[in-house]
Amino acid sequence: MRIGLLGGSFDPPHVGHLLTASDAVEALGLDRLVLVPAATQPLKQGQAQATEEQRLAMVRLLVQSDQRLEVDPVEMERGGLSFTVDTLAAYAARHPGAELVFLVGADVLQSFSRWREPERIRALATIAVMQRGGEPAVMEKGMIAVDTRRVDVSSSEIRARVRDGLPVRGFVTDAVGDYITAERLYR
Repeated sequence: MRIGLLGGSFDPPHVGHLLTASDAVEALGLDRLVLVPAATQPLKQGQAQATEEQRLAMVRLLVQSDQRLEVDPVEMERGGLSFTVDTLAAYAARHPGAELVFLVGADVLQSFSRWREPERIRALATIAVMQRGGEPAVMEKGMIAVDTRRVDVSSSEIRARVRDGLPVRGFVTDAVGDYITAERLYR
């Protein structure tokens, strides 16, 4: 079994996350792809806008219509800072014999050496670097490149649009947009 994992703060999750996930499942031949919302990312402390519960609810709404995708709150349940190495170790223990593939954006490669135990991460999973629209990335040994479509949307842009009273239709799924409105997020 090939299990992909895609972590992130997902504050909020958007169509770029969904399309990247779909591209990864197809390009990597994954049996399933698990989105893992971070409790607190060490390199993004103090930047979250929505609560953990709200972010988890939005990620579940994002993937609800795609059977290939699921959501796991493992990092939120563990609490504290979210370290990829801990999540991968937990998945390796839960699914012995499964091939784990950890998806990252090309933009995070610059900080990979500052992650906790980067060599152990490489030992636990294949690292698949999602390259949007052929953007160049300096690949490290043992990483594989996966081309994905370029979707110029970001969570920070969505938060700014909501704060400015602008629509977010097309940036997020309708279900996530309705949730943002109902919860009065990012105002």
